[in-house]
Amino acid sequence: MAAPPSIPPGGTFFDTLKKNFKDVPVDADNGIHTTEFLEAAESLTTLFDVLGSVAFTPVKSDMLGNVKKIRDRQVTVPAESETLQALVDNELKAKKITASGGLLWLTRGLDFTAQSLRQNVTNSSEELSASFRAAYSNTLKPHHSFVVKPIFSAAMSATPYRKDFYAKLGSDQAKVSEELETWLGALENIVKILTGMLETHKDALKKA
Repeated sequence: MAAPPSIPPGGTFFDTLKKNFKDVPVDADNGIHTTEFLEAAESLTTLFDVLGSVAFTPVKSDMLGNVKKIRDRQVTVPAESETLQALVDNELKAKKITASGGLLWLTRGLDFTAQSLRQNVTNSSEELSASFRAAYSNTLKPHHSFVVKPIFSAAMSATPYRKDFYAKLGSDQAKVSEELETWLGALENIVKILTGMLETHKDALKKA
């Protein structure tokens, strides 16, 4: 695992992000801009460095691998990839699913992260390990093989204590709570849009 990002004095973890999900443009028709989304997804993976266990290395690597699949498609056909919806539509028309499949798995990973943190924020006495296990069961676990499940389950058990985790996000806990809520709300909205969009392509993505 990489070292956790260095938080500026008086700042929070969210100040270290290259791109915050709240700054990802979403069009009136829910089109999500690809470049900014990928930067925000990459930035999110530094949260696993804050969690501080090598057990999260596979989780982080999996998400970054899917980011790469999407970006590779975007670089190849930029005019057809300005939004994630356009990228998926055009790739599927070309009878390919590499980037679209990557987006499907990345969305599941983002949903896992969002549900983990939402449950932990909502249940103020619950330890991270319980929140992460519940979210894993709801999101990634149904799609993982018996080989992968133990690897991710180990990560769920390797989360730090609740108080230690939030302390790592910043010294001003009121500011941490406010910025976490803004970031998390934006992430949840994007996950909701992507989940709905990908559901319409579920038959084409069955082999992803």
